[in-house]
Amino acid sequence: MKTSSLAYVYGMAAVLLWSTVATAFKLALAHYSPLQLLFIAVISSICALAAILGYQGKLSLLKRQFKMRPLFYLQTGLLNPFLYYLVLFKAYDLLPAQQALSLNYTWAILLPLLAVPLLGQKLRKTDLLAALVAYGGVFVIATGGSLGGFSIEKPTGMLMALTSTVLWCLYWIVNTRDKGDPVVSLLLSFMVGLPFVTLAMLATQGWPNFNPQGLAAAVYVGLFEMGVTFVLWLMALKTAERTASISTLVFLSPVLSIGFIALILGEAIKASTFVGLALILFALALQQLLPRLKNTAKTPLSS
Repeated sequence: MKTSSLAYVYGMAAVLLWSTVATAFKLALAHYSPLQLLFIAVISSICALAAILGYQGKLSLLKRQFKMRPLFYLQTGLLNPFLYYLVLFKAYDLLPAQQALSLNYTWAILLPLLAVPLLGQKLRKTDLLAALVAYGGVFVIATGGSLGGFSIEKPTGMLMALTSTVLWCLYWIVNTRDKGDPVVSLLLSFMVGLPFVTLAMLATQGWPNFNPQGLAAAVYVGLFEMGVTFVLWLMALKTAERTASISTLVFLSPVLSIGFIALILGEAIKASTFVGLALILFALALQQLLPRLKNTAKTPLSS
């Protein structure tokens, strides 16, 4: 298979799997608390990532990378999986899946805004425009379309969903300093984060019970939200001739997710969700495409 075709196979597999996890979150949360779900999912992800690294012959890198930067992995482990997924799962516990999903996609809009003070990057007009459009979509979703009344539905859940985007952005900003193997780094973050998840769960709730349906959904989350899908996406980017052509596949994920949410969970998708999500996706398109169009316009045509 050609390299470009293989990249699309990896990319589409990752997008399809990511599209199912919002549904899996809700199915698992019907049986477990957010902390219990996180505990099972993190263990599942650790097992999957360790198996992948074992197959690649890279398990020896774990000790080496950790010894080089233990405090770095303490930071990343606290952010992801502990804080990020705990807050995200709580948002899904409080909100309909369609709303939590849509709000979570604003992390890509927030990332360049946070990179200005934290990484010293320049703020582009495109980023500001995209933020205005995206958070206009957030406002539509938060108010359920009742723009005049300004009554926010389930404000705690909304706050949790938006806080999760801040935590995810902070995780990626911290990761800009990582020079190690990305899969090894992810596994180390999960291994460091697991004790915090375990202690918090035992201090507040106790061990999760054995429920076949809930356990299957929680393991699925660990495998295909946190572990295997991340590796597939890395392989897609690594084998792609043009990264930009692969990255646009991400726009399919929320649309497919809404379909799974409606089909499997039976949620009636609100008009405000369609409008809000459309605004968020339009903002993401503006953020990614406008700079490329400007660069293309500046490039002289070859004779």
